[in-house]
Amino acid sequence: MSNSKDYRLAPSWRAQIADMGLDPADILRIAGLPEDLLSRPDARVSGNDFFNLWNAAESLCPGVELALEVVQQTTAETFSPPSFAALCSPNLAVALGRLATYKQLCAPVRLELEPTASGGVKAAIRWLTSAVTPPPSLSTMELAFLLRIGRMGTRKKITAAGVSLPQMPDNVQPYEVYFGTKIGTSTMGSIEFGPEELRIPFLTSNDEMWETFEPSMRTRLATLTGEASTAERLRAVLLESLPSGRANIADVSQRLGVSARTLQRRLRAEDSNFNGVLASVREQLARHYLASTEFSCNEIAFLLGYEEPNSFFRAFHGWTGESPERHRQAHAH
Repeated sequence: MSNSKDYRLAPSWRAQIADMGLDPADILRIAGLPEDLLSRPDARVSGNDFFNLWNAAESLCPGVELALEVVQQTTAETFSPPSFAALCSPNLAVALGRLATYKQLCAPVRLELEPTASGGVKAAIRWLTSAVTPPPSLSTMELAFLLRIGRMGTRKKITAAGVSLPQMPDNVQPYEVYFGTKIGTSTMGSIEFGPEELRIPFLTSNDEMWETFEPSMRTRLATLTGEASTAERLRAVLLESLPSGRANIADVSQRLGVSARTLQRRLRAEDSNFNGVLASVREQLARHYLASTEFSCNEIAFLLGYEEPNSFFRAFHGWTGESPERHRQAHAH
């Protein structure tokens, strides 16, 4: 993504800075940003300036574990629209999917989700600008925030199944206490959630609020990611929609903010079509589930949005020339 993109700073930044006992003027001065930035009704910064803001705050908090401090003080009233929409989800699995779609509206970051062998999900942080190195503690904060969402939604002290940080903190003990697991390192910070944690119902679930937030976020996302092809955007929506069974063209085109006819026309202009992209996504996921998980073929059929397993078996044989079970035996790790 180009560094020319800018990101809207949530009005809650001022409240969060005050909660940390910091002066906004000091942070803006150190970051080299206009002194009235946070008081503007539509304050925006580049991806690099976003990092500079965090570095400035961290420089004013020596000896403070800023990532944990910020997350533990986070309340729903300080959420950005994508985060609040996540809290309105029925469970953490859906919340992560919504954040993967819309997180980049408020920060130069993409949340990349990958199923795990246990049936859980691994969420990795990918920063969308490269001119300035992202502060490692900012990645840590983003991962801690995902766990905070889960705890706020369920009202339970759920823990992570695994955590890897881009840089180990000097004092790792408070982080392991917070995440509830041992911490490792990796180039891209990541957090894993087990299947049980993903399915606990959110007490904050609110479909009406989600339906209120989604249209405006979808419009903003289309503006921000205008360079993405229609097929790429369709794949992203299908990956989130398949397990819910709402992967038909009517539902998906609504998610993309266009009519079904317009979606088909744009796909044809890219020498693609809806059924082809849908089949490609299903095949990709099916191969992963068979090779890396212990899900039964019936469960995989459900996760791929098939109404009955025989449809999945026929489709898989058409893709690969073999049955799902034979493919599993040949490719299981």
